[in-house]
Amino acid sequence: MRNVVMLLLVITAGCASRPEPATLDPHADACGSCRMIVADQHFASQIVAPNEEPRFFDDFGCLQRYLAQHPLPAGAVIFVADHRTGEWITAEAAVYSRADGLAAPMGSHIVAHRSIPSKQADPSAASAVTLDRPTLFLQTSGKDDRP
Repeated sequence: MRNVVMLLLVITAGCASRPEPATLDPHADACGSCRMIVADQHFASQIVAPNEEPRFFDDFGCLQRYLAQHPLPAGAVIFVADHRTGEWITAEAAVYSRADGLAAPMGSHIVAHRSIPSKQADPSAASAVTLDRPTLFLQTSGKDDRP
């Protein structure tokens, strides 16, 4: 019996994995920084933490400002949307670019993609300048390498 209990505990612990991205409601979810409605998921990001409501952002600049002023909750994961597909990906896995020709909601001109091929397949960002992720988060947050 004891072995069964131990096995169940191990299985349960294995199920407590990273949080999943929340579904964005483009008619109701407000940015956690500027409070504008997050109407275009292609520029959006979110922080998902255990036992907390997800916090959405309408522009990468809003996420950066938020991170500069607030520590991430324990177990939190930052997700960003692939600009081309709108799919959520972890911030740590994303490729970031500055596309000066794109009109991001708050003017950051920063977009994320799942990979370099996804960026190259995005007509509005194919020629954008690729950014270094650790530097991108360090420059604006003043804190150590996040996500």
